[in-house]
Amino acid sequence: MKTHSYFKFYKPYGVLSQFINNQTKRKNKTLISDLHDFPKGTMAVGRLDEKSEGLLLLTTDGKFSNDINSSKYEKEYYVLVDGMITNESLKQLEQGIHITVNGKPYFTKALKASLLKDTSSIIPRVVRDKKHGPTSWITITINEGKFRQVRKMTSKIGHPTLRLIRARIGDYHIGDLRPGGLLLFNPK
Repeated sequence: MKTHSYFKFYKPYGVLSQFINNQTKRKNKTLISDLHDFPKGTMAVGRLDEKSEGLLLLTTDGKFSNDINSSKYEKEYYVLVDGMITNESLKQLEQGIHITVNGKPYFTKALKASLLKDTSSIIPRVVRDKKHGPTSWITITINEGKFRQVRKMTSKIGHPTLRLIRARIGDYHIGDLRPGGLLLFNPK
């Protein structure tokens, strides 16, 4: 019986969620494989775009990857948005909004959206100068993972995303990992 490997990885801002670069226009981009040596056959479970950061699960187990990517696992994000977000805007995220996915209208809603009261665990990174106006940290939980979904949702309610950190996938939390950090784990 083959033994599989499972990793929690804090994908830093500016890193692509892939191991091989097949694109000529992105040849100077940093890949996951540039940061650590992984066993042969390791794959990213889902993706985070280049400008997003946070928890990315990696594994050599295709069945685990397929299961985690299903909608039965919640994905929680910490989101820094432009402006002072209101309770009404948070309710709008939970009630649902229309965005576009692959050029087609798509209805989506957050399972939960609220102000993030404790930001002490967030690793500071300068996004913009304070003179550009106020910002709000919120938490959004979804059970999907459409391309740039959270960014489209916050933009639609008038609060564009300035920083996006995935904090949790199901019961797997980012914990004390720092950008670029890697932790071997056993799945539950």
